[in-house]
Amino acid sequence: MERGTGHLGGVQECCQSMQDTMRKAKVHLELNLTRDVKDNKKVFFNYISSKQKTREHVGLLLNEMGVLVTENAEKTELLNAFFASVFSTKTSPQESQALEVREEACRKDDLPLVEEDCVRDHLSHLYAQKFMDSDGTHPRELRELAEVMAEPLSIIFERSWKTGEVPEDWRKASVTPVFRKGKKEDPGNYRPVSLTSILGKIMEQLILEVIFKQVEEKKAIRSSQHGFTEGRSCLTNLIVFYDGVTGWVDEGRAVDVIYLDFSKAFDTVSHNILPGKLRKCGLDEWTVRWIEN
Repeated sequence: MERGTGHLGGVQECCQSMQDTMRKAKVHLELNLTRDVKDNKKVFFNYISSKQKTREHVGLLLNEMGVLVTENAEKTELLNAFFASVFSTKTSPQESQALEVREEACRKDDLPLVEEDCVRDHLSHLYAQKFMDSDGTHPRELRELAEVMAEPLSIIFERSWKTGEVPEDWRKASVTPVFRKGKKEDPGNYRPVSLTSILGKIMEQLILEVIFKQVEEKKAIRSSQHGFTEGRSCLTNLIVFYDGVTGWVDEGRAVDVIYLDFSKAFDTVSHNILPGKLRKCGLDEWTVRWIEN
């Protein structure tokens, strides 16, 4: 009896020690997140979101007849129809450009190369705590196998870039509707968030790096551009704006301000017009053709 009691006491002591260790580790993690929040806000807010006990689900929705939809399948079709409706199908004059002219441009440009080290770097910096993508690949797997996967993936990425072919799996996505504001019954108050292939995202990052480099070389981005520009943000834009306005006021000049809000601006960008704009900015034909596909 004494032996059993002693054994039970040892187990309890071990459990208590483990709980203390986990509690200290949690406190240490949260302190680090708080300290580094200025440099890594994304990780901080991801941790906060993971602690939420309840998840919001899409409630009742009003269809085009003004009838409340209750079934999940009906709500899915309703949201899908709305998300698809906001995309523009306008054709571009650039579509009339002869295919042989584009092929000639591809032959003249240097062949795109994807370095193995570059792919390895992207794999090594994947956020391991994210969910699996639409094809069932977990970022932790790719991160831990970076040394092995870098070479074959660099070949696949380079092949895709040269041919302009995008694997079908990279096009698939798991779409989640996220409520923004207004009435929750209105499908127009939801925005789609897509969970796409991790490999497709890495390829997009490689393409994005090339676009930034070529656009900077061609000086296609004006100094007044602050959005999606490295080292600039809404804050820097406001500072420049405030400096200009106060300067005019100090000079005794009248100042009128007009605010424009483009609803769903990114969703309504025509994918037929975009390649033509990129060509005018001086992007190489290999990159433009990949974006077209």
